[in-house]
Amino acid sequence: MEHTSHDFLRRLLDTPSPSGFEQQIQQVVRDHVRDFADEVTTDRHGNVFANRFPDGRPADAPRILLAGHCDQIALMVQHVDDAGYLYVQPIGGWDMQVLLGQHLTVWTKTGPVAGVVARRAIHLLKPEERTKVPDFADVWVDIGAKDKADAEAVVRHGDPVTFELGYRPLRNGLAASPAMDDKVGLWVVMEAVRLLKGKTLKAAVYGVSTVAEEIGLRGATTASYAVDPTVGIAVDVTHATDTPGNDKKTQGDIKCGAGPVLFRGPNISPRVFDLLDELAKAHGIPVQVRGVPRATGTDANAIQISRAGVACGLLGIPNRYMHSPVEVVHLDDLTNAAKLLAEFCLAVGPETNWIP
Repeated sequence: MEHTSHDFLRRLLDTPSPSGFEQQIQQVVRDHVRDFADEVTTDRHGNVFANRFPDGRPADAPRILLAGHCDQIALMVQHVDDAGYLYVQPIGGWDMQVLLGQHLTVWTKTGPVAGVVARRAIHLLKPEERTKVPDFADVWVDIGAKDKADAEAVVRHGDPVTFELGYRPLRNGLAASPAMDDKVGLWVVMEAVRLLKGKTLKAAVYGVSTVAEEIGLRGATTASYAVDPTVGIAVDVTHATDTPGNDKKTQGDIKCGAGPVLFRGPNISPRVFDLLDELAKAHGIPVQVRGVPRATGTDANAIQISRAGVACGLLGIPNRYMHSPVEVVHLDDLTNAAKLLAEFCLAVGPETNWIP
């Protein structure tokens, strides 16, 4: 991975971006893309657009939307009790068993506040409690406050909370971090736009860092309406099944490091899939294929049914341990996904047929 691009990935992963609180990470995106995008804009929803246009911006140039969401699952402060302990509710989908015992960060107006999430020690639990998954109301966040007034001096109701952020390289090209979902997809989109610098385009390319995907594909819905794309590709993580206990019969045989995943199914235009598949073969880019027999829970779902309909594709980055503090991806899958997207954008022109 190119040095400045790797640095961009690390900055994304080190920056908080709870759904609805994406301002900090979107500034990181804007700072990075201004050197290679023809136009950088931000809409009222918070989506950031890094756009490249063909020379002269011909009226018949098709519009390509590339979408990767910047938001991550998080928590929100709902209550502070008299002893200064915080009670939280989820933003997005959480596994409580993963949350217990984690280091957290409360992102306040005046800066980050460290905390831990806990419940009573196992020695103090009743036998029936030891085998029960607790509810959010049964656990609390300890920031070391002396009492309610001390906690409320730094924390406000509605403040977002995330896992303690941090990028950790692993062996053999793998890396772990919270919020690989979907900062790696965002990285792929912006890296593809970077790779197009100095290239001759026949289509306008809109690389979008979308917001609020984790709470209902909201940013992609508004971004798609605004761009009115001819064709759109979402980039998101997908479950890697190369760890113990996964059912490959239902989730496919997906490996970290074997290439990005091309999706097939009713959420995907066969024309988009075929072109991505052909370009991967022509340029020696390894890919994996996965069938999904329904609408996907990704930005591709919102893009496909925007306005009068969009020829849509979905590119997946294999991800182990999704929605946990130790999500794992392979860096080669990211770089290969960006190369494939760039080749796709270069191949599309006014003559490209999207009718199935």
